[in-house]
Amino acid sequence: MTFALILVGLLLVLLTGVPVFAGLLLFSTALLVAVEGRMGGIGDLVFGKLDTYLLVSIPLFTLMAHFMIRGKVVDDLFGAANTMLRHLPGGMGIATVAACTIFAAISGSSVATALTIGSAAIPLMIQYGYSPRVAYGVVGAGGTLGILIPPSGPMILYGVVSDTSIGALFVAGLVPGLMLATIFAVYAMTSARLARHRVRTEPRASPREMVAALRRSFWALTLPVLVLGGMYFGVFTATEAAAAGALAALLIATLVYRNFGWKDLWLSAIDASRASAMLFLILAAAALLGNVLTKLRVPSEMVELVARHELSQVGFLLAMMVLLLVLGTFLETISIILITTPVVLPVLAALHINPIWYGILLTINLELALITPPVGMNLFAIKAITRAPIRDIIVGVAPYVGLLLLGLALVMLFPQIALWLPGTMHYR
Repeated sequence: MTFALILVGLLLVLLTGVPVFAGLLLFSTALLVAVEGRMGGIGDLVFGKLDTYLLVSIPLFTLMAHFMIRGKVVDDLFGAANTMLRHLPGGMGIATVAACTIFAAISGSSVATALTIGSAAIPLMIQYGYSPRVAYGVVGAGGTLGILIPPSGPMILYGVVSDTSIGALFVAGLVPGLMLATIFAVYAMTSARLARHRVRTEPRASPREMVAALRRSFWALTLPVLVLGGMYFGVFTATEAAAAGALAALLIATLVYRNFGWKDLWLSAIDASRASAMLFLILAAAALLGNVLTKLRVPSEMVELVARHELSQVGFLLAMMVLLLVLGTFLETISIILITTPVVLPVLAALHINPIWYGILLTINLELALITPPVGMNLFAIKAITRAPIRDIIVGVAPYVGLLLLGLALVMLFPQIALWLPGTMHYR
């Protein structure tokens, strides 16, 4: 009951339109004063939460993505994917999913993936006879892969809050991410075959065209290999991988593409700093909220509630997935992670639920939040680049909501989809 009242109060504060960090901070401070009658210790608590080596990876991964975008390195990704897949039914849709998958392994952001790939893919798909709604759906769903396929900003935040290995979370997201990408691609091919009117297709690319396309996109493809391969084989920690990726992206943009100057470096640093500062403010405010919830014994009450009702692992996870799905319709991903994670951690421990497995289930649910109205960020990203009616965008992504629910069910029923790869690295 206590948590329900706190949740309702917090949601009302956030729905006023104040920035997330301000809403969390003001609400948590008010609760702290109500509980203890003073605000002592806030500075030490916030500093202790932010004084974490793992948080360095957030600005570094963000910087890597900005280097690649400003250096126009990612522009070759969609062209290469389209060259390789254009002859298939729905080939341009499949190419869009493939480009989103690769860019997801660079950006760590779903909105950035939808904006960057959508800017190139949507006009071209419509030009070749695809329905605008189909184009919006493919880009909106493909963009969600940005937070599941590593690196992932939300995974870093979940790892910090839950004290779970970020490297293990990254590796765990790879197989489910590729599985969802395959499901999206199969749907794009099937729907193209069943469409009432045929879209234009191009002849199969010649070997020379394929080699040329791969050569152009070679350097963009090396970054995911460097970052993920380095972590998998134990060469880098997650933070070191972020630094290596940012340095490699800078070298590629300046030495290979040669279109990246001092102004681009400065603007990339500014953008990365702003994004990181926003995340750190939210994390600091959420740390205060978590501290107040602990003082109010909310996590302990949750464990007692689960024990009293004798919920199983599956029963608890189903209840949490429904709650996350509801929260995702009107809260953005960071808020959902930071509000729910401190409360569920003791329950995960009591029910012996692997926090890595739960982290992947949480992330897939956050993907759903990105394309479900009224606060689906990918929906607004597509609207920003197309100026299309929001209704058409929602209708376009609707089938992919069902496909994401299918992926969520598969990972819940078969935990090894998420846990097998980390298990080969002896993560538990």
